[in-house]
Amino acid sequence: MKELDKLKAGFKQFRKYYFEENPELYRQLTEKGQSPKALVIACCDSRVHPAHVMNTDPGDIFVVRNVANLVPAYVDDGKTHGTSAAIEFAVKHLKVPHIIVMGHSQCGGIRALMEGSHESKTHTFIDPWMAIMTPAREQVAREYASATIDEQCHQCEQAAIGVSLENLMTFPFIVRALEANQLHMHGWYFDIDNGMLLEMDKAQKRFISVC
Repeated sequence: MKELDKLKAGFKQFRKYYFEENPELYRQLTEKGQSPKALVIACCDSRVHPAHVMNTDPGDIFVVRNVANLVPAYVDDGKTHGTSAAIEFAVKHLKVPHIIVMGHSQCGGIRALMEGSHESKTHTFIDPWMAIMTPAREQVAREYASATIDEQCHQCEQAAIGVSLENLMTFPFIVRALEANQLHMHGWYFDIDNGMLLEMDKAQKRFISVC
């Protein structure tokens, strides 16, 4: 089980720092509860952990991760919806003031979408999940028909963030929070090739480097 030794050693370092050397933060978090400043919807990809990418402390962000950082449209059907449940908890109970949909370059889920792998119906859960982004795929196929598959994937990674932001607007409690100026939404893109962070400029409908 050598693969787990690094993880256990990492926990020991974490415990030493936060519970022995600097116990006040977790004392406050346990006594007062969490009050994160943002909900971050990110990808499961092991290279893009939001807490590491944003260098946050415990309690700073409420995170939901899924394949390709997707947000499905609101559905009230009494079934189980993990991502939607996390969004509801963050907005209605934690009352986060910000929602960040954070995509990234070299996303395997988006590449599978652009290559049509989800249409093979070989994956029980991945295929219908990635179909959420069919609008993004179709948009890129129209606008970048002559581009390479790498460029199409890049464009779809960013277009998918826009679709997720649009899907967030189908949640009634999000619309109410936005109208009350209690919530703000953002689209971020982490370029893991160059270590850059880009933010969606909604007015110009493009991503701009911020740091």
